[in-house]
Amino acid sequence: MDQKIKLLLLRYFSTKYFSALISGLLLTLSFPETGLFYLAFFALVPFFVSIRPLTSKESFYYGFIAGFFHFSTLIYWIVPTVHVYGGLHLVLAISTLILFCFYLALYAAIFAFFLKMIDPKSWVAPLLVSCLWVSLEYIRTYAFTGFSWGALGYSQYENLFLIQIADFSGVYGVSFLIILVNYLLASIWTSFKNRQQKKTLIPVVYTLILVAGAGFYGNKKIITIDSQIETAQKTAITVVQGNIKQNLKWSEDFKAKTIRKYIRLSHAESKTADLVIWPETALPFYYGLDKPLSDRVDQYIRSAKTNFLIGSPAFSSDENKVKFYNRAYMLNQFSIVTGTYDKTHLVPFGEYVPLGNYLTFLGKLTAQAGNFSMGDKTFIPLKFNDHNLKVTHKTGVLICFEILFPSIASKFVKNGADILTTITNDAWFGHTSAAMQHFSIAVFRAVENRRAIARAANTGISGFIDPKGEILDTTPLFTDMAITRQLPALKQISFYTRYGDVFAISCLFAICMVFMLKGVRKKF
Repeated sequence: MDQKIKLLLLRYFSTKYFSALISGLLLTLSFPETGLFYLAFFALVPFFVSIRPLTSKESFYYGFIAGFFHFSTLIYWIVPTVHVYGGLHLVLAISTLILFCFYLALYAAIFAFFLKMIDPKSWVAPLLVSCLWVSLEYIRTYAFTGFSWGALGYSQYENLFLIQIADFSGVYGVSFLIILVNYLLASIWTSFKNRQQKKTLIPVVYTLILVAGAGFYGNKKIITIDSQIETAQKTAITVVQGNIKQNLKWSEDFKAKTIRKYIRLSHAESKTADLVIWPETALPFYYGLDKPLSDRVDQYIRSAKTNFLIGSPAFSSDENKVKFYNRAYMLNQFSIVTGTYDKTHLVPFGEYVPLGNYLTFLGKLTAQAGNFSMGDKTFIPLKFNDHNLKVTHKTGVLICFEILFPSIASKFVKNGADILTTITNDAWFGHTSAAMQHFSIAVFRAVENRRAIARAANTGISGFIDPKGEILDTTPLFTDMAITRQLPALKQISFYTRYGDVFAISCLFAICMVFMLKGVRKKF
């Protein structure tokens, strides 16, 4: 009897929320590594159609189910990451994923709840729904330290024509158009079903204009940026992928082997490079403190006669406290440190424990990485010269998780960076799709700021992206490799770099004003 009840409940749940599950799955399939980015443009159609007859309360649950299923299938890699490398028991690892997806699903639930306050028959409904979605994505980017992974626009990193609008709107403009198309398609389906086709005429017209306008803008921008790339100064950059296994990375016996490996991989490529980049914490020791290993690195740099950007843990101390940092060192051809950057946006529970004095039981998550402190937020680019010592370039360095935050890249470019670099250790992700998801986010930082990006990852994916977001070269996962590329150093400042998230903030302001006016009308 109990088995029959369970089957009936399961059948009821799967039938009632079938469209929510379908939309959640289609959203996930639009992200790397499936290559099905076009699914994003109709993934939410079943969701929008099914939610129409529901109450606000029912819509909240419906949105939650869709969001939970989407995020649990998109960031499933959290389980092996915290289980294999964080040392958590499998049950706790799965619980971590469930709790995190619960939080992320609340955004979809809130979206569905407020969606019911928008009149679907209004000709501006698709625009308001798109504004609502963008507003919540913007909030998610910065709320509670921020986590913008899975923002809808990131699914389009291969859609070169569409993503050019990011130099004005950021990734949010791409998300806006995706939601606009989804909601319009759902409206057309509903209107045909109810034989009220004329009501969708105006939304169809302005959606076609906006999408076509984005395509036209993208085409013109690609031509313009290609022209600028052709005449721009170039700098040769090498990224080195050491492919050091995470379980060996901090081993005392393996430190010398790690240095020898990076030197061997760098040797052939460094002869032509103006800058050689080693990944995040490539040096598994405190550079400058461990004298024999530091001297070995310095000797090689002097023999290579070029600049090196190297990731290493670092620390500072005073009478009361020792602070640890996730640092990038810029060393010139004489192995002199010409600049450093300490990571400012740390990974919660990965690099530090929030409220660590009270949550000491969570310390195990940060056992290998340490409990880092934030660097200062001046975002001063690091300088390096070309081989002839005639041209000085400046690079903004984003370490790992920082690539998720558009404002960090923009601040570096505002301060004079003509190249962006990102160094990371993605060994934690194993062979999951997380590595490609992480890489794809960098495409938008390139377009937003019109800067080429060099990416050095311990186990991959390393590579190069040009200022229009085109991926020039990549390395396979878990391969020992070094690649070199001539990158253009553009000087122009984009609208997005100069003014930031004006588009997203305008969407937030617009939707707040609409709901306020609706509230005032009801009151009076």
